[in-house]
Amino acid sequence: MIAMKPLLVVVFAVFTFNDLNAQTPAWQPSPGHVQVAIWPGTPPNAVAAAGSEAAEMSKDLIAGKSVQSVSNVSRPTMTVYSPKGKNTGVAVVVLPGGGYIDLAIDLEGTEVCDWLTAKGITCVLLKYRVPDSGPAWHDDCKCNIHPKAQTALEDAQRTVGLVRFQAVERHVDPNKIGVLGFSAGGHLVANISTHFDRRAYAPVDAADKVSCRPDFAVAIYPGHMLENTTKEFELNPEIPVTDKTPPTFLLQAEDDNVDGVNQSLVYYIALKNAGVPVEMHLYARGGHAFGLRRTKLPITEWPKLVEKWLGTIGMISE
Repeated sequence: MIAMKPLLVVVFAVFTFNDLNAQTPAWQPSPGHVQVAIWPGTPPNAVAAAGSEAAEMSKDLIAGKSVQSVSNVSRPTMTVYSPKGKNTGVAVVVLPGGGYIDLAIDLEGTEVCDWLTAKGITCVLLKYRVPDSGPAWHDDCKCNIHPKAQTALEDAQRTVGLVRFQAVERHVDPNKIGVLGFSAGGHLVANISTHFDRRAYAPVDAADKVSCRPDFAVAIYPGHMLENTTKEFELNPEIPVTDKTPPTFLLQAEDDNVDGVNQSLVYYIALKNAGVPVEMHLYARGGHAFGLRRTKLPITEWPKLVEKWLGTIGMISE
């Protein structure tokens, strides 16, 4: 098995939240947008939070800007950002990264919505439960902890189903709902792309009776794709790719020292072997956790590649 550097490096080496210059009790979207609870009552497999939800800004900069992190999320919400001008009918559920420890809510969330809505796409930002809602690195054991209940997957399945159930009122085509995620969120993209036939929780209402299968998937520098294997280069068996897995776009930098490039490569090969339409772009430089923030590196143009790809798979007009 290829050793993967722990995703927690993202927290301490990239965002470095040990030196904070601002903190608020909980994250709030920009004016004009409202968070909506995705569960009608207590979420399934709820556990007591270690503390209250907090939104924090780091002093360390990515592309000249600080990064906002949200931690201790026990009440998952979705925030809908409607298209600006023309509506393509496409919707994307955005899954920020953060190692299943916290959520990079602006770098890999709201800033993504600004891009998508400008292209006529409805953006649904999911604030899923953290920490330990998926495989997460723990310093005490120097290992990834795998929770009994993957509550991040439950939240993602619930949200895709909700968007499809509410498609008419959201002005969304129910056959054009995708997912886009970064790092741990990229793993969550692969997870829901291969776990949609059955909900990971007991259905709670009519929204859970509609399909939670994404119509397309975009995974940016995904992690956890090489775990639980006995061979050096093998896809995580908990990501069971089939020919029903949705068309997928992958992107990663070869100098990513948090989630190595083999994370994307092994998933690409599995998708290709299963006959799933897949497009992958690798860049020599870019590192990890760059989001959409512009730099001088060629990888910074990746959103244009996604837009082109959405046209080739029939989601938007080319």
